[in-house]
Amino acid sequence: MNASRARLVTTVGAAGLVLVGALAVVAFARGGFGPSQRDVLANCDPRNPDGEVVNVTLSDRGGVMMGGNNLMMVSLAATPNVVTNGTITFVATNVGAMNHEFLVLPAPIDGVGTRSSGVDGKIDESTSLGEASTSCGAGAGQGISPGTTSWVTVTLPPGHYELLCDEPWHYANGMFAGFTVT
Repeated sequence: MNASRARLVTTVGAAGLVLVGALAVVAFARGGFGPSQRDVLANCDPRNPDGEVVNVTLSDRGGVMMGGNNLMMVSLAATPNVVTNGTITFVATNVGAMNHEFLVLPAPIDGVGTRSSGVDGKIDESTSLGEASTSCGAGAGQGISPGTTSWVTVTLPPGHYELLCDEPWHYANGMFAGFTVT
């Protein structure tokens, strides 16, 4: 093999190694060598929840939400919505496209959906009995990302409660539901 042909083979071989290395770096960065998104989400539920389990669905549908204007449909649904008193694990799954959170509060005297929102579009959370807002985890955090689940376990006496999302303007736009403990 002459010198120019040897240089060509060496150059092509080196370029091939660089390309394979670059593809490996991209695959690693995109999670190609780690667990798949499906594997992550399969591990996104509480393993052995305590007490009765209430499944909460958090959803939204397109549009823009600004200043409390009802430009977006948001919803929260709990199944079942009546349970007996004791330990309850709320498992909140975000099936929407935006971050959400989940809170349990005593129902207001004026009824569910009557809390006022501040200028920031949020309600007063000081009477919260529990919060789930950690993607794929329990308790309070930075919000439940789309396609993930969070959970919180609380002990509730008989009474009426309000389940809600307190991301800015979500409550004001109807993201709440009544809940009864007998």
